[in-house]
Amino acid sequence: MKFLLFADLHYAPKQFLSGSFEILHEMQAVAERENCDFIIHAGDFCHGPSRVMDFVEKYNNFHIPSYHCLGNHDSDNTPFEETVKLYNMPNEYYYFDCKGYRMIVLNPNYYFVDGEYVNFSMRNYFANGPTRDWVPPEQLAWLKKTIDSSPCPCLLISHESFERANGVQNRADVLKIVNDANAKKPHSVLMCMNGHYHRDYIRILDGVCYFDVNSVLMDWVQSVTHDRYPAELCEEYKSLNHTVIYNDPLYCIVELDGTTINIKGKESSMYLGVTREDVGGTPFDKAGRPVVPMIQSAKITLD
Repeated sequence: MKFLLFADLHYAPKQFLSGSFEILHEMQAVAERENCDFIIHAGDFCHGPSRVMDFVEKYNNFHIPSYHCLGNHDSDNTPFEETVKLYNMPNEYYYFDCKGYRMIVLNPNYYFVDGEYVNFSMRNYFANGPTRDWVPPEQLAWLKKTIDSSPCPCLLISHESFERANGVQNRADVLKIVNDANAKKPHSVLMCMNGHYHRDYIRILDGVCYFDVNSVLMDWVQSVTHDRYPAELCEEYKSLNHTVIYNDPLYCIVELDGTTINIKGKESSMYLGVTREDVGGTPFDKAGRPVVPMIQSAKITLD
């Protein structure tokens, strides 16, 4: 099984210098050239599909199957239920089988308040930062059933991380499901992929490959406004001076053969050489991972 994977495209015209039709066309052309079985992203494709349906339809209608995974920003300007519908998703979380593997798409975009799990929708989560990023109980039960009933090895994809200490709040519940399944039947789950943090990192934990997938083109620099980019670009993209940009779009090809995972990554450089440190940002995120303009390549065989 072979697929093209990307995360955090953030298509938002006049806001971010990130996603574009040219970048999407490039990724689709690479998927064709590599004979990929499908294309999938790990969330934050755009900031509300109802505003950019021409872009969404270019992705949805591509002749190679192209799948969505919800990120925290995908329903910022489109209600959650409508976002799921416009993305042609069968549900907010779902699975599909391909060439002897099961891809499980999850949705940890919930906050927990007053005993209730609430879906991210129309930026309602902005005021609920400390209670963000949960997988609700019914989704956990579905995940366990979906893994346990699978006739083939599983891969999980979500926007937020199950590996990071600052990831999904009830990540321990997800890890228990994964590890219990692998204890019962080795290699029931081979890999977990996520976006959200705009970092490049791979970790083997309890025999599972956890892949923190970098953003396509940029990193957000919280609480910092800088003037290191040309004024005319900052006028065109209103959030540009809160970001640092890569010169080339980042995505990767992931190929599975038995228990071997082969990731063909891509390297770039920082636009105008500007780094987070140059604009007064911290070099590392909360997990101690730096901004690097690359998605690494790796070949991993899980014992």
